[in-house]
Amino acid sequence: MSFVPPSVDEAASSAPPWATTQWFNSDPLNLTDMRGRVVVLEAFQMLCPGCVGHALPQAVRLAQTFGDDLAVIGLHSVFEHHDAMTPTSLRAFLHEYKIHFPVAVDAHRGEDPTPVTFARYRMRGTPTTVLIDRDGNLRGQQFGALDDMTIAAAVARLIDEGRAPRNAEASVTPTSVCVPGGDCT
Repeated sequence: MSFVPPSVDEAASSAPPWATTQWFNSDPLNLTDMRGRVVVLEAFQMLCPGCVGHALPQAVRLAQTFGDDLAVIGLHSVFEHHDAMTPTSLRAFLHEYKIHFPVAVDAHRGEDPTPVTFARYRMRGTPTTVLIDRDGNLRGQQFGALDDMTIAAAVARLIDEGRAPRNAEASVTPTSVCVPGGDCT
């Protein structure tokens, strides 16, 4: 799937539900709670250099830049080093790195090392950035680092899709006009 969102006319698939066991910086959330907002879901691990050095700081910048128009959600998807990446460690990590947006811990099934939400989204690793539109449709997904301008442009397009169209006639018709000779109406 390309990260660049498809046009409004192209079909988009519903984003799979999240399976989580714990939330930080928020009460538990789900995609239904997010309806009406564009969502960036940032899957990460605390011991992932690309997550710590690029993806999480980028997610913080997105949250600061777009404010209430965008819901940035972190998803701690641990598929290795399970003993080192506990909720207690995650709490300290979020505090140390000043991550204030909601962060969920991805659930596991039994002895399977692959997290549930990670598998539902067919992620290949971390960091993975997922873009979900206002209707809960999956509109883009990228494994690895994303350029700031690429993600910001994709988010802005989806935010603009949900805004009511302006009355084109009203935007081009001036409320008063002046013509040569000094007559104004």
